Amino acid sequence: MSAPSKAIFLSYASQDAEAARRICDALRAVGLDVWFDQSALRGGDAWDASIRRQIKECALFVPVISANTQAREEGYFRLEWKLAVDRSHLMADDKAFLLPVVIDATIDGKARVPEKFRDVQWTHLSAGDASAAFAERVHRLLSGGAALSLPVAATRVAAAAPATKTPSHEPPSIAVLPFVNMSRDEENEYFADGLAEELLNVLAKIRGLRVAARSSAFTFKGKGATVAEVGRALNVATVLEGSVRKAGNRMRISVQLVKVVDGYQLWSETYDRTLEDIFAVQDDIAQSVLKELRTTLLGEAADAMAGKEVTAAVAAAVKGRSTDPEAHRLFLQARYFIDRNTREDTKKGIGYLKEALALEPEFALAWGELGRAFSSEANWGGAPAIEGFERAREAIARALALEPDLAEGHAGMGWIQMAFDRDWHGAQVSYRRAQELAPGNALVLHQSGFLAGNMGRVDEGIGLGRRAVEQDPLSASAYFFLGLILWTAARPAEAEAALRKTLELAPLGAVTRTWLSITLLEQGRGEEALAEALREPEAWGRLFASAVIHHVAGRRGESDAALRELAGKHGDGAAYQVAQVHAARGEADLAFEWLERACVQRDAGIFWTKVDPLLRSLHADPRWEVFLRKLGLAD
Repeated sequence: MSAPSKAIFLSYASQDAEAARRICDALRAVGLDVWFDQSALRGGDAWDASIRRQIKECALFVPVISANTQAREEGYFRLEWKLAVDRSHLMADDKAFLLPVVIDATIDGKARVPEKFRDVQWTHLSAGDASAAFAERVHRLLSGGAALSLPVAATRVAAAAPATKTPSHEPPSIAVLPFVNMSRDEENEYFADGLAEELLNVLAKIRGLRVAARSSAFTFKGKGATVAEVGRALNVATVLEGSVRKAGNRMRISVQLVKVVDGYQLWSETYDRTLEDIFAVQDDIAQSVLKELRTTLLGEAADAMAGKEVTAAVAAAVKGRSTDPEAHRLFLQARYFIDRNTREDTKKGIGYLKEALALEPEFALAWGELGRAFSSEANWGGAPAIEGFERAREAIARALALEPDLAEGHAGMGWIQMAFDRDWHGAQVSYRRAQELAPGNALVLHQSGFLAGNMGRVDEGIGLGRRAVEQDPLSASAYFFLGLILWTAARPAEAEAALRKTLELAPLGAVTRTWLSITLLEQGRGEEALAEALREPEAWGRLFASAVIHHVAGRRGESDAALRELAGKHGDGAAYQVAQVHAARGEADLAFEWLERACVQRDAGIFWTKVDPLLRSLHADPRWEVFLRKLGLAD
């Protein structure tokens, strides 16, 4: 393999030197020349001139972006970035030169980077762990292959234009926006949203296609964002948007697939049909979108064989759906209310699902959705835990009996096994099967990462958490759980970045400031930690964090007072947090007493026992292994 003659320039903050070295080693392993000489990082005019010359002559500029670059307002790497951007302005638009690499949870959004960096796709390499596939892609790029960059247009172009057939080395990606309800009746909003969500869920089950999650895509509902703005926020190459006009039994559905890079329509269609035709219309849209993405973004031939493959992929993805138009309508209405995530709306959704199942008892997806709704009630106190989870189990078991390859069913069963049964192995099997069936489902990735982290497979948990964030970049919960997993891995700076992103997306999110304060405390920033803890809206979270922070600062009286109030007022719902405080204070007997109470109460926090940094003081105690065995978490 012959390597390109010019070097790759790695630009990084000094704190990220080890991650940068890992990237450098991976690139050098495939014969690439990389400018990475730590011994030369000494300053001076000669060094400055050398840096400028290297940037002027390099073939590819790779800025390493992280929580460290985010935190630093000044640094020589910022001058390097500016010099690279200045040089890029002299290049043709399709010239690949900038290749930003993110090594932690810092993902686009409000990252402190030059605007030019946002005009290209970012590569995510956790802690700089570059795969051989990444290095090979870079080699092909420098040897004359297709560019990795994806320039973002500033405006939408409505007219269609010939699609470029240049194959990309990135997987095709798409966001499905909520369809606009053009009906006079506002109650038909559920129908427009439901059609878009069903298409999104079908596409998310197609292997090799990256689909932005619903919770991120639907944040653009009613905001009039351009395709370019959506593409930049969700890091996708294409956007599917549409409108629905429904009157009685008639409907008109108009859809268009738009390329983010230039705003051109890749495909569009209008369907004037009756409700009885809804399933054929959905299949046609999904097949047309998939064909266009494969030919336009991957350069595949649009022949008969490819068409058969697409048809088969969509047929597999729609397993478990309704065959009755009225049951389907009720299902869409049910999910519309359940997604609002309030007690009353969930109950209303359950009612619609029961109506749908009365019409079509073999509607597997509806049984799976009913199980999800029952689990939600049990999770948030809308029903007694034992009763709610048992009803959820029965509904999901019925769904899987009707359709064994239903991804939603396996994911729902995995949650019950993890959250209620503490059947860690069973949950692992369920989530792995769900991932096989729906590789692009952000919720499955998110919950799988949660499970892996709890089991002590922290690196796997972080990897799944990052994939969930990539699929669902505007989801506060995805960032929140990524932050917690990073915290358990003793990576507080990266955890802080993820939790700050959580706050940016959901400023009033429960206990986000609690865990942000703990990550700040672990970085020796006690005053900042206390300030964040006191801003926590949840009383138990505020008391828990304050008790730990005051203890570390040597303020025994304040720690005692916060702990006393936490145990007295919230002991029934926050027993695990009381145990954490006692462990942090070195009070092993009380810590184990409260851990037992948390176990009996089925406190959700008990999931973290094995990897919880606040429980480290208990690890040498003989009772520790006994307790882990009781939970099924012993090695």
